[in-house]
Amino acid sequence: MPEQPRTVPGPIAASPGRTRWARLLPISFVTYSLAYLDRSNYSIGVAGGMKTDLHLDAGVSALLGALFFLGYFLFQVPAGVYAERRSARNLIFWSLLAWGVLASLQGVVSSVPLLMVVRFLLGVVEAAVLPAMVIFLSHWFTKAERGRANTYLILGNPVTVLWLTALSGYLVQATSWRWMFIIEGLPAIIWAFVFRALVRDHPHEASWLDPDERRYVEDALTAEQHAMAPVASLWTALRSRNVVVLSVQYFLWSLGVYGFVFWLPSIVKAAGGQGIGMTGLISAIPYVFAVVLMVLNSRLSDRSGRRNRYVWPWLALSAVAFYGSYLLGTKNFWAAFVLLVIAGAAQYAPYGPFFAAIPELMPRDVAGPAIALVNSLGALGGFAGSYFVGWLDGTTGSSSASFLLMSLSLAGSAILIPFVRAPRPHKSSGPALRTGADS
Repeated sequence: MPEQPRTVPGPIAASPGRTRWARLLPISFVTYSLAYLDRSNYSIGVAGGMKTDLHLDAGVSALLGALFFLGYFLFQVPAGVYAERRSARNLIFWSLLAWGVLASLQGVVSSVPLLMVVRFLLGVVEAAVLPAMVIFLSHWFTKAERGRANTYLILGNPVTVLWLTALSGYLVQATSWRWMFIIEGLPAIIWAFVFRALVRDHPHEASWLDPDERRYVEDALTAEQHAMAPVASLWTALRSRNVVVLSVQYFLWSLGVYGFVFWLPSIVKAAGGQGIGMTGLISAIPYVFAVVLMVLNSRLSDRSGRRNRYVWPWLALSAVAFYGSYLLGTKNFWAAFVLLVIAGAAQYAPYGPFFAAIPELMPRDVAGPAIALVNSLGALGGFAGSYFVGWLDGTTGSSSASFLLMSLSLAGSAILIPFVRAPRPHKSSGPALRTGADS
């Protein structure tokens, strides 16, 4: 990520209040948690009997997991444009309603072709969530706050997987995989109305916000935008060096992340010889460490303002740990699993700094679509990861090849980060003083 220059005359004063943090971050966390729940419980369903009941071979099972990301990929940029130019609040409200219904339908349908359609449509309606929420938070939190704000949003990912893998395994055991899907889709429908009632798109629309805090946020965000050089057009922004590099980088990163998330329960169940309940519990362990690392890493990133040094080292560590698991293989499962815990936690640590940096690369009018484009390539990486990891495990009968694939993809994503460069400060914003070299 880019190392941002500090402009004279120094930092903006501290926020006069914390109302935004107390109100908006729990809402953001819950919203993204529900989205992640309804995209990730597929892996528990497969390990819990879905594959057997629907007579799915390895290829079809992997394709069903991956179809979500195809729909997610295709509708990212339109969702990002709408969220920035119209309303992130309204877009997320309708998305919550639609994905709750579709998530529950996964437990109702028995036709494999129809299930493929449902999985694809689930990806379409969830395409809005991450870009819209990142854009929404960029309207409410300043540059010095954004790493932590985005981390509390994306904590919905590992925290959800943490309790999802533990609770869902026992829910399947107590009922069935069908009832797991039905029950876990309902909260999104209820939450849609809570979200719409509590959230506004911009600070000036929020009657609950203290006037001093409102002025602080609006003044700080206006100053940030004035410091950025304008971009000629949306197309110019989307084909810029930074956006292209970040898109490829996030594709490789997501290949590793989603290969890990979607197939860890099946890998643990096959290699560890555990029942579905204990499999879910064991699979939750990496996400405990991921939560801790995400919070600490985002705080350090916000304090320093140097985003890239809090991204690439963690991805490199994850790549090394996956490679170690590949070398150990499934014959030494528990030693390999310790390395999987390290790999899983390390690949989550950089999310806050990563998504905080993208709105710092370009003006607000093009940042939303840029975030969406980067995330859409991440969705394509998720498609590749969930499909190829599942396919490799099913055809080779071993997890070793998939560990090597995830190791190589994460190594590539780490290597690309230093190629992202900070934008030049706008001439009207005054002189800039660099605090150190890119690292």
